[in-house]
Order: sequence, then C-alpha cells, then structure tokens
Amino acid sequence: MNALSLVKIRIKEGYWEGILTSDKGDSTPPQVLVTHLEAPLEGVEVIAQPDATNEWLLRIAIPIELLSDGVHTFLIFDKDEQALLDSFSIVAGEPLSQDIRAEMNLLREELDMLKRAFRRHCVETAP
Repeated sequence: MNALSLVKIRIKEGYWEGILTSDKGDSTPPQVLVTHLEAPLEGVEVIAQPDATNEWLLRIAIPIELLSDGVHTFLIFDKDEQALLDSFSIVAGEPLSQDIRAEMNLLREELDMLKRAFRRHCVETAP
C-alpha cells in the first residue's frame, strides 16, 4: 500500500494541479516523477500547504512542445515507492473526435456481428 495519495484539482493555464497527501505524518516533501512516453518531465513542483504538515500542492507544467494531434498520457509516480499515483490524458485535434465516434460505431457493429455469429453457432451445435 502506498503512503501517498493524490487527488486532482484542475488543469489551469498549462498546469495540472493536485493535492498530495502522506499518511506517514512526515513533513518532508515527497519525491514525484512525471513521465510522458517514458521520458521524465521537467517543471514538477511539490509545494507545502500552509496549514497542513502532510499535504502538498503538486503542480505539473504541461510542456507545449509535447502537445499535438492525438492522445497524450502523463503518468505520475511516487519516486520512493516506484508506485503509480495517478495519470492524466490530453486529447487534441478536431479530427480525433470524429475518429473516436467512428471507431466506437465500428466496434458496436462488430460486437453485434460477433453476438449473432455466436448465437448461430450455439443453435447449430446444440444437441
């Protein structure tokens, strides 16, 4: 079980923000690693909260050079425990929304086709 928990607050002005909480009761800021396509990101801040000894604001700068059409997933790890705390994805590009809807329709059609074929197979092979 990981001693850290992370709750997303928002994405604002190019930063992903969340609250890190430690159940260790330690005031030492946790070490956090954020990756995109397995490459570590710069611009990760762990900021102490004024009235809490075991809470920190996590601010992750989202590099503009990483954004392009498609889905971009960022993974947030507890560096000490080597445990995944959370992840977030950014989807960009107008054509992508049409592609996702078309793909979902295709998947539904294929699933219906498989259900019909399976039912036909069950009827044909029943004793």
